[in-house]
Amino acid sequence: MYQSFYGFEEMPFNITPDPKFLYLSPSHVDALQHLKYGIQERKGFIVLIGEVGCGKTTLCRRLLNELDPERFETALILNPRVTETEMLETILLELGETIEEHTHNALVAQVNRVLMERIHAGKDIVLLIDECQNLSFEVLEQVRLLSNLETDKQKLLQIVLMGQPEFKEKLRQDRLRQLRQRILVHFELKPLSRVETDHYIFHRLTLAGANGRPRFTKWALKAIHKHSRGTPRIINNLCDKAILAAFVRDSDEVNWWDVRRALKEVAHLTD
Repeated sequence: MYQSFYGFEEMPFNITPDPKFLYLSPSHVDALQHLKYGIQERKGFIVLIGEVGCGKTTLCRRLLNELDPERFETALILNPRVTETEMLETILLELGETIEEHTHNALVAQVNRVLMERIHAGKDIVLLIDECQNLSFEVLEQVRLLSNLETDKQKLLQIVLMGQPEFKEKLRQDRLRQLRQRILVHFELKPLSRVETDHYIFHRLTLAGANGRPRFTKWALKAIHKHSRGTPRIINNLCDKAILAAFVRDSDEVNWWDVRRALKEVAHLTD
């Protein structure tokens, strides 16, 4: 609605994980470097922890875009509410394979064979699983067993596990100690600071084609950071609704009152 009014080329505060709009705060830069290091050095298990809406999935898509396709093949799993058999099937499908048999043992054998073929062809295979806090113990154990697949010189699979802080608590369970001991690279994303929140908003406005319109007042920016606590997804939601409020007023300035209206609208959704 307000896109043409403010001259945006595209909507600046969509909540879809578009790598183009990724704002690399110092924490996000560190996370990306940890992920690249773990993958390139074949560390096996890599864990990325972050609160809901902090940018894990967007960061993951940025990582996929930066991995050399001549060297790496990737399998991305966004829905972890699967059984062990479904997990194996999803990995094969993500790698472009046709499933030969649907029994568990046959799937394990096929995954092993496919990975060996890719390794012999000079490829490294990376499995990325999002929302890992939702994985059952049985599926996590299956993932751990997949990490046992190896040649004399290297693991057949690099595994990136991304999850909310609850996943960190899950990993502390005694029955997951074997998996926990194999995690050699671990990073936890931090929320954006007040200054980073301001930069984040300007960053997204600029990428969307803004030319000085609309302008967020100091008090609007302060309120957005206070109520979002530096979480990018919440920042996006508040900014989108606040700009809409400014548009309704036919104003080029997003002020504190516009953010207040945005907060009321968000509050109504959770009543």
